[in-house]
Amino acid sequence: MSVQQLREQCAQRLLASVEKSSQLKAFVGLDGFVDAIIHLVDVRTDARNYTRIPKIEQLAERIAAAAGKSTNIEAVVQRVKLGGNGPIMANALTSFGMKVTYLGALGHPHLHEVFEEFATRAEVISIAAPGMTDALEFEDGKVMIGKTSQLNDITWPNIQQRFGREKFCERFFGSDLVGFVNWTMIPFMSDVWESIQKELCPDAKGPRRTMFIDLADPEKRTREDILRALKLVVAFQQYFDVILGLNEKEAWEIGGVLELDMTRRDREGLYAVAKEIARQVPVRTLVVHPVTYAFAISNGVLSAVEGPYIAKPLITTGAGDHFNAGFCLGKLLGFDDEMAVLTGVTTSGFYVRNAASPSVTNLAGMLRDWPSGR
Repeated sequence: MSVQQLREQCAQRLLASVEKSSQLKAFVGLDGFVDAIIHLVDVRTDARNYTRIPKIEQLAERIAAAAGKSTNIEAVVQRVKLGGNGPIMANALTSFGMKVTYLGALGHPHLHEVFEEFATRAEVISIAAPGMTDALEFEDGKVMIGKTSQLNDITWPNIQQRFGREKFCERFFGSDLVGFVNWTMIPFMSDVWESIQKELCPDAKGPRRTMFIDLADPEKRTREDILRALKLVVAFQQYFDVILGLNEKEAWEIGGVLELDMTRRDREGLYAVAKEIARQVPVRTLVVHPVTYAFAISNGVLSAVEGPYIAKPLITTGAGDHFNAGFCLGKLLGFDDEMAVLTGVTTSGFYVRNAASPSVTNLAGMLRDWPSGR
């Protein structure tokens, strides 16, 4: 099948699945952030006009040049928006028409105003204050500076006290998709997983459902912490069809933790590392999304798809979370890995191009009017 035929077939299947999408239920958590999207000023020409620092390397050079001295870098806030891997992914799922319950750190005892619109689209339960992120955006990526101590309140006792054990069980066992994201920023997430596996999972009934897990840049966590988390991720596979999602940086980091051979740092090298991760972390599907393409591995079979070319992204923070939402949508609709990856990159591409989450019909439209230009 040609690339064009794959896109057309995916568009047709998505359009035929609009009603089914609206019947799907998702239960997602557990983080929450208020994101300030920021550009850093390179040269300011007057009170209203400036050119921004375009590349991360140029910021690094400016900071390095200040060593032993000092420097001043002006930050211009472009917008303030809901943030965190969970809220962004969950918000994208609501745009597909899914019935979403979100449990996390969105303000306690009162919801933070940045999440109010989200709360009109999903059932929202907040048990902690949100973290705060300064998202420094560049043409070649982003640097996220987070203030996260508030997330220490995300614990199993607090979930039961502030949400309720019975309500948690209702959503956990009654959803087509369960999503646990941003493990790195939630110090007690592994404890939460362990408690769920010991106390709730043995009572699981009904058909197997899908669980999506995103570790979210585990570089700052210890090797022991990461290995424990991976063991718990695999343990969920007994009860769910588990999808483990990684971006490229995270894939290399997990490869390092597993002490894999990473001497070859090109696409084929990444494929090889990912295949070995999938072998050592035997969940249903491993999905990896670098910037320009993405791929999934199930039962040892790798399926890769190129992403759309977006010449001038309006936003990049949250692109990975939109990919995850799109990939999960595809899997819930019964797509194979190739078509689910295509749904993921299309969702991400629409978001960075429009700074808005797509509907299912938006995805079909983009598949039929594919951005190109490389």
